[in-house]
Amino acid sequence: MIPYGRQEITEDDIEAVVQVLRSDLITQGPVVPRFEQAVADYCGAGYGVAVNSGTSALHLACLALGLGPGDWLWTSPITFVASANCGLYCGASVDFVDIDPHTYNMSPEALAEKLAVAEQEGRLPKVVVPVHLCGQSCDMAAIRALSDRYGFHIIEDASHAIGGRYKGEPVGCGRYSDITVFSFHPVKIITTAEGGMAVTNDAELAERMDRLRSHGITRDPEQMTREPDGPWYYQQIELGFNYRMTELQAALGLSQLQRLDDYIAQRQALAERYDAALSSLPVVTPWQHPETESAWHLYVVRFSVQQDSHTRRKVFEDLRSTGVGTNVHYIPVHTQPHYQNLGFSHSDFPIAEEFYSNVLTLPLFPTMKEDQQEYIITALSECLA
Repeated sequence: MIPYGRQEITEDDIEAVVQVLRSDLITQGPVVPRFEQAVADYCGAGYGVAVNSGTSALHLACLALGLGPGDWLWTSPITFVASANCGLYCGASVDFVDIDPHTYNMSPEALAEKLAVAEQEGRLPKVVVPVHLCGQSCDMAAIRALSDRYGFHIIEDASHAIGGRYKGEPVGCGRYSDITVFSFHPVKIITTAEGGMAVTNDAELAERMDRLRSHGITRDPEQMTREPDGPWYYQQIELGFNYRMTELQAALGLSQLQRLDDYIAQRQALAERYDAALSSLPVVTPWQHPETESAWHLYVVRFSVQQDSHTRRKVFEDLRSTGVGTNVHYIPVHTQPHYQNLGFSHSDFPIAEEFYSNVLTLPLFPTMKEDQQEYIITALSECLA
């Protein structure tokens, strides 16, 4: 089976992890800070906070911004559930903003309309989480302009987008948001096996996320409520979590980070070959905004409007039967049973639901061979013949 995504683990990666295994510290050592600084430097951000998953990074970002009961978090319905769940973890309410029909990212126009209504109703969001779907940045300048007008915080969910660029700058630079979150799950651009990171230019946000990822504990005397008993002393000054990344994961991430630009180039070349080869088929290939450079985490096609969800299902099953590991990204979050129980209904976000009805993800990973891609293209052509 050709999977829709696959990590590459090299001998250098293995050696980096082995070196940590042979060292004195396999957690809470020097490698995690090195990885944090390397990612922050790559993005042009001031600080990085490494954690055990992208979901944990989203949760900590929300907590650091003070999201809590009585607040609202808005995000895209076309994303993994973690982009919305992070708000619920904080006791906040969650709502969604429909997507742009071309980029499939959060629509700034729909966001502006929803904000105008919310202002009148007195329920403006405290946090908005734009999701850079498939690796292409949202229109962050437009979203930031709305943030300046309406006063909400921005967390960029860039789980798909490390290595991508917007307006010539790296995703994660922090120009348009308070915090940017990355995921290092094995199918993502680079991996730490499991893991994630939040990057920010705000020292106070970084310090709070750092504390919250480790039980809310501090060893800094300036943050304590009294003089420490001795050099061993620590205080838990708020309720935190055990969201730490291990030294092993950070070593793998540091090694992988050295190949990030190569991975992006390989993904872009594969996407361009897909674009050319699929141009004669009855599918819509991904449209790219001219101000973005996608990280190409996913390559998503849509079937022509004359076709329906039954066509998608048949193609999905036929491709799987021939060894092509297609997938669907994503089931709209508001249609999940848990969110239906919160009051959402089918048809609440029609563009997102239309997108879901006829979308299919084709395999894309940097080590994909030319003959594998040709096999996928031929198999898809035959399914649609």
